[in-house]
Amino acid sequence: MKAGHVHFSLPARFFHWLMAPFVIAMLFIGVGMVATVSRLHLTLIAIHRPLGIAIFVLVVLRLIVRITHRPPPLPADMPGWQRCMALGSHWVLYLLLFAMPLIGWSMLSAGGFPVHMFPGFDLPPIVPQNPRLYAFLRGAHTWLAMLLFVTFLAHLAAAMFHGLIRRDGVFSSMARGNRG
Repeated sequence: MKAGHVHFSLPARFFHWLMAPFVIAMLFIGVGMVATVSRLHLTLIAIHRPLGIAIFVLVVLRLIVRITHRPPPLPADMPGWQRCMALGSHWVLYLLLFAMPLIGWSMLSAGGFPVHMFPGFDLPPIVPQNPRLYAFLRGAHTWLAMLLFVTFLAHLAAAMFHGLIRRDGVFSSMARGNRG
């Protein structure tokens, strides 16, 4: 990708860099929620729910951009297994960022808990109240959150590998776009 490489579109870069701190915050908030029983727990929940829905809306928009704006090609000298890992890990990230908020919303619905977005506005339940379903979805949400954390770390490691070691333009294609 060195000479004459192309960059991600402006909308793709916008959503990527907008979502990155949201996802990082969500991972830390999620850990904090399960690690504390103090009054801070309720504050973290109050942030976690609307942030999850915001991530859901952003990932839907980002998927539309991904489908309508082709990403730049990977470097020609990149091994095939790395190409497969790159493509697969990106789609796993999209899937998790899409599924996690829906599972969380479903879990709360099954538990009979409202999803407060802001004062005066709650999301409607999307599944019937059911304690068994709640327990299943709670476990699924936890395990998928761990998978999201591992996938995020792998994505970050790959970005650093391309930016600091290979210096092949993959990182800069998302970091700075068409500028020099």
